[in-house]
Amino acid sequence: MVGLGLRREMLDELLEHVPQQVDFMEVAPENWLKLGGRFKKQFKTLTDANNFVCHGLSLSIGSPEPLDIAFVKSLKSFFDEHNIKLYSEHLSYCSGTGHMYDLMPIPFTDDAVAHVVARIKQVQDILERQLVIENVSYYGAPGQQLSELEFTNAILEQADCKLLLDVNNIYVNSVNHGYNAEEFLCGLPSKRIAYGHVAGHYNEADDLIVDTHGADVIDPVWQLLDKAYQLHGVFPTLLERDFNIPSINVLTKELDIIHNLQSKNASAALTQQTA
Repeated sequence: MVGLGLRREMLDELLEHVPQQVDFMEVAPENWLKLGGRFKKQFKTLTDANNFVCHGLSLSIGSPEPLDIAFVKSLKSFFDEHNIKLYSEHLSYCSGTGHMYDLMPIPFTDDAVAHVVARIKQVQDILERQLVIENVSYYGAPGQQLSELEFTNAILEQADCKLLLDVNNIYVNSVNHGYNAEEFLCGLPSKRIAYGHVAGHYNEADDLIVDTHGADVIDPVWQLLDKAYQLHGVFPTLLERDFNIPSINVLTKELDIIHNLQSKNASAALTQQTA
């Protein structure tokens, strides 16, 4: 399965025709929860006819402040209304005494693991579904005691949640923090992967990449996605594009690449099984 992140700029095109390459779409629930009128009707038209998942922006799972329980309950109603298949969020935080409107790194410590696990369990209890947590790009690791991989795996296991495997974020972090992307990928648990992301980024310098979702996916990220399928099997994968959004016809060329990689690896796996 191949997905596309829905942005409002795409609404008119997708209401007229959803390309055959798009098996599911993803939205940030915060951008649609409170909309009424024309936008709400248009969105409901799409969710009634297509498979949708949600990728949140403001749950702030690592925040020291209490969870916004009213917000989580509103999400549950939204998911029910629109038949949302999965809900994912970032393994980060974006609020303290106020909202920072950015994704901040959670300290890679045992205490932070325990804190985040308890909050994920609380969310899962309210939503009555497993939360899907995304490995994020980060630019600093304050108070680090664990590796990024150890931290991520501890949370997945202890919270019994799922993983949104963002291949671009692994690539970005491998350059920014000097680790082997394939080794990191290999260390993730296949059984936890719910779906994946690919996206483009911006090269600020040779050793600094900024995760922008505003450009085409580059070849090393496609190669890493190919490796992910080899290691973990083929999983649903979504193309993110948040800025500099071209026409749907242009985006479908990247969706075709995902389809081709999935077909290739599915065929290879079948050949191995029958050999």
